[in-house]
Amino acid sequence: MTIPHRLIGTGAHKVLVLHDWFGTSAGWGPFLDYLDGSAFTYAFLDYRGYGERRNVTGAYTLAEIADDALALADQLGWESFSLVGHSMGGKAVQQVLAQAPGRVRKLVGLAPVPASVYPMDAAAEKLFYGAAEDREKRFAIIDLVTGRRAGRVWLDLMVNRSLSLSTREAFGGYVRDWATADLVERIDGNPVPVKVIVGAHDLALTAEVMRGTFLTHYPNAELEELPNSGHYPMHETPVALAASLESFLRG
Repeated sequence: MTIPHRLIGTGAHKVLVLHDWFGTSAGWGPFLDYLDGSAFTYAFLDYRGYGERRNVTGAYTLAEIADDALALADQLGWESFSLVGHSMGGKAVQQVLAQAPGRVRKLVGLAPVPASVYPMDAAAEKLFYGAAEDREKRFAIIDLVTGRRAGRVWLDLMVNRSLSLSTREAFGGYVRDWATADLVERIDGNPVPVKVIVGAHDLALTAEVMRGTFLTHYPNAELEELPNSGHYPMHETPVALAASLESFLRG
């Protein structure tokens, strides 16, 4: 199976990039304009049920994402690579690490879901698990994680894209896996260099959450909190995000 993908750059350092629950391989906003294609080659994958693979069905699990990501790396001839994952993709890159630790150079989580089970009370379960079929729940989630600071035009745009560019089956399937999967035993203590980047206004995946998860799981992890950003720094602070990401990858 040939896996469609988006490539940016021709540089020697190869980077696999995994998107969030609401996004696609194309849903990275102006951030893409500020990547250094002379130093890096970035490959952006769509999950099954999303974007260019919207009509590809599957189990809609993190393990399946990791299998497809590794298959794409093989397709590109990449023996080793770094990983970048946003939100749900931040947990998916840890699944890739668990399955192929010897191939990963560095790992970057952007407002990432930790490797542990994601705790939800009854109200949160109703909100997140109901979002596949309910537009207003999707709107409420994006509004929450951006600190209730974004304008309605942008929020509507993000919700409408998620509705049109992913299937409800995939959207509903992935949330149940990323919320309940527990990868801690498989990644705990891994010495890979890790950088976690969060937005200061993200009301869900905060710096405090990262200190209690990523920074305890990975001995070579560092944390940066971006001011003036919530959960979507690729839209909110794209220049700062690109600089932070590539400084770490070069280091």
